[in-house]
Amino acid sequence: MKGGVPLAFLAIVAAVWIALRLSQGPPTELAMDARPPTATGNVEGFRVDAWFLPDEELLGFVEIPAGPFVMGSDASVDPDAFDIERWSSTSAQGIVDLPAFYLARYEVTVAQMSAFLVATAGAIQAQALQTPPDHPAAFVSWPDALAYAGWIDATLRESSATPPQLRALLSDGWRITLPTEAEWEKAARGVDGRLYPWGSEPRQDRANYSSRSAVPVGSYECPECPFGLADMAGNVWEWTRSPDQPYPYDATDDGEGLEAEALWIMRGGSFGDGQSGVRAAMRGRADPGARRAFIGFRLALVR
Repeated sequence: MKGGVPLAFLAIVAAVWIALRLSQGPPTELAMDARPPTATGNVEGFRVDAWFLPDEELLGFVEIPAGPFVMGSDASVDPDAFDIERWSSTSAQGIVDLPAFYLARYEVTVAQMSAFLVATAGAIQAQALQTPPDHPAAFVSWPDALAYAGWIDATLRESSATPPQLRALLSDGWRITLPTEAEWEKAARGVDGRLYPWGSEPRQDRANYSSRSAVPVGSYECPECPFGLADMAGNVWEWTRSPDQPYPYDATDDGEGLEAEALWIMRGGSFGDGQSGVRAAMRGRADPGARRAFIGFRLALVR
């Protein structure tokens, strides 16, 4: 384990947190409408008639099987590991056993967020819609992300455009929300404890990081990545439904006393981060009202 986080890194983190806390804006209001919006254009691989969700059997949701995985970082193996990724004072990493869940193949796109706003007559920071429709939605706060998840959940339950298999899951007690940080990390690194979604060495041909801007979702092929998910490293940070809590991870922290939480966990790093920031175990955190060009989200389907 490292003796401590370098002072330079702490200074950068402090500066980012201060900037994020200054970010303000009203949460999106939720008003459900089960009709697909008027099409404004095509996005290759996504359905115009289904709110620009992926043109797949489950509209982009990918099953992550039940079972254990290694969570956290061992600094003796990962030289970029930070203390907040260490499991406890006695153990570098922990084993977390999760039930099956589904995670979206792609980050939520500008087109999908636009469909939400058309259907709900909602309001969101204008910058969120200024990038191309196939880019990840950014400038999205934590309440915005939850509002979108709630809307698409309600919409898919009522719409005739919902594929039968997905409709069956929703009817059987599954719901659409944000992933926990444990769900996110398992989906990113699989069950073999790798450092990055593709393995244990940084590769700029596998993810968008150390760059100037986000790119269309799914731009980087990653045949080695577990479960076939895209952009689990880089592009934009992704909100989770886990509040900022020290390890060991406890799933009950994701559902109790949330009104008192000041910071929420983000995962995956962004286009502007270096190799240490896009590791699968890296933990970011931000004020729920933060809206920045490097913060987005993806959806989970859970029971």
